[in-house]
Amino acid sequence: MDALKHLVDFGIIGLLIALSLWALAVAVERWLYYRRVSPTQFDDIQTMEMALTKRLVVIGTVAANAPYIGLLGTVMGIMLTFHTMGTSGTMAVGAIMVGLSLALKATAVGLLVAIPCVVLNNVLRRRVSELLTLYKVQHGS
Repeated sequence: MDALKHLVDFGIIGLLIALSLWALAVAVERWLYYRRVSPTQFDDIQTMEMALTKRLVVIGTVAANAPYIGLLGTVMGIMLTFHTMGTSGTMAVGAIMVGLSLALKATAVGLLVAIPCVVLNNVLRRRVSELLTLYKVQHGS
């Protein structure tokens, strides 16, 4: 069962941290791109929209799935706690609290990853909308 504990601690939480860093890197790259892009450099609105929304799906996917990955860690942590209680044959409060804190830690990290990703996704998609509207105004569409 130590393997399960390490899987929750390092696997689930490590995965969530890696996903958050990936989403943050994409968000920074997209923001820097939006700062230097001009609607006049595109021939048509479809090409512009494809260029602007490139890789935004990464941020949205991380935002949508991070809570579920955290929930997986929660379920695994609770299973670990029940298994520990069942094999030891005692209801030691300390063992129960350690297991539940491990489970809740996974949930918290999942939410800490998802919430900023949702905000970043909304901010970047708003900027895409602004740039597309500027293109339409400049090109009379």
